[in-house]
Amino acid sequence: MKIRHAATIEAIVAGFTGTVRQPRAFAVRLPDGRVALSQRLTTALATRIAPHLVPQPQRAYTQGGDAYTPVGGEVIVEVVAGTTRHAVVTVVRLR
Repeated sequence: MKIRHAATIEAIVAGFTGTVRQPRAFAVRLPDGRVALSQRLTTALATRIAPHLVPQPQRAYTQGGDAYTPVGGEVIVEVVAGTTRHAVVTVVRLR
């Protein structure tokens, strides 16, 4: 039997994919310094967090090579992050 481990933590939104009005996923900076893309956001969550995003003009990339639009300011979200090497990050709510 496999047991998957996940922890609820706070992360800083480093950027987003999609449009600023309707982001598809967030690039979040985890406490260990990694930047990871989250799972696809729900419409309700994306609509709630979108007004807090201040997009920057350049593009940035995660360590895995995924492109995202960086944001200014500090938006903190609560995420459920897997503890394995290829951890899945799911945004739960805005802090």
